[in-house]
Amino acid sequence: MVILMADDDEDDRLLAADALLGSKLANKLITVNDGEELMDYLHHRGKYAPPAISPRPGLVLLDLNMPRKDGREAMREIKSDPKLRSIPVVILTTSKEEEDIERGYDLGANSFITKPVTFDGLLESLRVATEYWFQVVQLPHGNKEP
Repeated sequence: MVILMADDDEDDRLLAADALLGSKLANKLITVNDGEELMDYLHHRGKYAPPAISPRPGLVLLDLNMPRKDGREAMREIKSDPKLRSIPVVILTTSKEEEDIERGYDLGANSFITKPVTFDGLLESLRVATEYWFQVVQLPHGNKEP
């Protein structure tokens, strides 16, 4: 299954890719730069128009603070769309603010993870999160690639 990560920080995207590679998970990681690009991917618009290059993700990792469209706006759109709302969305952000945590869950987040400051911490967080979402829980059939 595809993991789709929306984060405007290139270093965070690269660290996540390295962490997933290091955890030996077979999941493909696709990254986008902000909430606008995330929604283009999910709706197969623009450069993501061919569905073959934008398969439905099994999990979205979502940063909160991004330009153009932030994670809160993207979350609101995802969870209000009947075709997308069953995709698990894990907020992965630097914020530890109680207000961000509460609002994230109010908007429909399935989990909220504060980004660890070390690579090893990120590796472990992503390993546990992806193991949980891909090996432990049962996802709706629509979240699995054909």
